[in-house]
Amino acid sequence: FEIMLFFSTHEINKMSEYAARNISHTDFILSGFSGSREWKQLLFIPFFLLFVMSIIANSMIIFIILSHRALHSPMYLLICVMAFIDMVMPTFCVPHILFNLLFNWNHISLMGCLVQMFCILFFGSMQATVFLWMALDRFYAICTPLHYNEHMRISAFLKFVIIPLLRNAALISAIVGLARSLSYCQSNEIKHCFCEHMALVTLACGPIYINNVVGLCGAFFILAADFLLIVFSYVRIFVSLFKSGRSSQKAFSTCITHIIVMFVTLMFSLTSFLSYRIKNDLSSNSHMAISTMYLLVPACLNPIIYGIRTKEIRQQVIKVMKCGKCPHSTDVRQFK
Repeated sequence: FEIMLFFSTHEINKMSEYAARNISHTDFILSGFSGSREWKQLLFIPFFLLFVMSIIANSMIIFIILSHRALHSPMYLLICVMAFIDMVMPTFCVPHILFNLLFNWNHISLMGCLVQMFCILFFGSMQATVFLWMALDRFYAICTPLHYNEHMRISAFLKFVIIPLLRNAALISAIVGLARSLSYCQSNEIKHCFCEHMALVTLACGPIYINNVVGLCGAFFILAADFLLIVFSYVRIFVSLFKSGRSSQKAFSTCITHIIVMFVTLMFSLTSFLSYRIKNDLSSNSHMAISTMYLLVPACLNPIIYGIRTKEIRQQVIKVMKCGKCPHSTDVRQFK
């Protein structure tokens, strides 16, 4: 009787384990930041202020560039594209983070998680690609000024737009598609405040070797490839500037501005990417803070850097701020 009881118990355990492994979760819980409710509500304030600041600052940059024909040159239009990416990318996950901190709304469906992941990865990859376009624009303007208009025509520049866009979309789709094909039977709790790729796939039952390889390929063929091309372009630019002497101080200043913005963005991007792929002693809160700062800090700093260091944009910002007082003063004069 004891032998029969042992085998029946063993079979029941095997059946329950088999059943568990055939269940794939379709609804997940984002664990978010750990700590007391009061601490989470306090953390809500800086994240909310950074989010609002990024929306307002980037909206102002976009409005100023699009509303002034003098700023419709390729360099400023690329700054406008970068401001659009900095404004849009946080909107896919930061509101969910804020609701989680304030109201503990932490549920997300698998499809919602995959959509969020695709948007963050795609717009994140587009940041590096826009930096490459900016480097090419400065390269043609400084190294081949006589042929600048020819190179920057829409028909000629289109090859630098379509190929990177297709590359980014294909690799990001592969990463998200492979994550969709996994069976998530271990747990439905994502130890993050948004749907980060590695935080989700580590919940899968089967092997995730292919997911890791494709993720690293995406980082290499997008971030690393664009970064190497950017470095090559700026090396050529600085060689050309040093040969030309002091007459190119404006061009030199413009390049330094782009490099500062690139350094800030890539530093946070690389730190966020490596924190999940290299063994470290960082807590889950530290991982989430780094990832959230990658979404918010460059989005806040980039428009400020462009606004301070780019004379034409700075002048237009001052004009817009002064014009805010104009209607009131005009109405007063008319009343008198």
